[in-house]
Amino acid sequence: MSHISRPVKTAGKEHGDARRERWREHRQARRAEFVEAAVRAIREHGADVGMDEIAATAGVSKPVLYRHFSDKSDLYVAVGEWGAELLMNRLRPALGGQGSPNERIRRIIGVYLGVIEEFPDLYRFVVRRNFTDRPVTQDPVVAEKTVIANSLSRLLGEYMRALGLDSGGVEAWSHGLVGMVQASGDWWLDRQSMSRENLTDYLAQIIWYGIDGVLRSAGIVLDPDEPLELDGMLRVMPDEEDDSPDDPPGLALPR
Repeated sequence: MSHISRPVKTAGKEHGDARRERWREHRQARRAEFVEAAVRAIREHGADVGMDEIAATAGVSKPVLYRHFSDKSDLYVAVGEWGAELLMNRLRPALGGQGSPNERIRRIIGVYLGVIEEFPDLYRFVVRRNFTDRPVTQDPVVAEKTVIANSLSRLLGEYMRALGLDSGGVEAWSHGLVGMVQASGDWWLDRQSMSRENLTDYLAQIIWYGIDGVLRSAGIVLDPDEPLELDGMLRVMPDEEDDSPDDPPGLALPR
């Protein structure tokens, strides 16, 4: 009689793996709950909130809180990632929306300022890092700025290439623009010497003037209040002294 091999039973191993997976999901869910509790505690107690207030808001003791976070810096990073995700969820529609250059610039700035105005203490908690008890290897502020700048780089790069211009500088410009808006927002939260709408106007103005200067240096004039539709709306900008067909090449929207 030939020997028939039978599969080795692995029910015990599979059961153990399923149990570990359930436990991992449970810990992730509890960690997320504690991060949300930390955000509520920050809103209630301010950016200088302590672990005692966070634990009380979460309805647990500090030892229970520390079972899910190695230390205060670990909790700080998790809260920063929560804030960055919130900001990006609100910024994505603004980055991808349509409209004139001015509308798009104002929309992006307005969303950013709106978020830090809605969560001022969360912003201060994350940016100023008073809560951390050791250097952090994952800085949520740097990561957030990089994501926003990269998204802006892709947007500007598409337009620069569509206009036939060198897009080599868009990454540097994008990081500079993001840094400027963040620094202005930080100043504004502390001073509150103008409305959010006025600050949006001022920032949108200086950003457009910078873009406009780059375009004009290449012989391109765009109307910032007209939707930027590259097909059929661009024309060669005539030379101010000579309207002949041999003018320097360039693209411009009719004024």
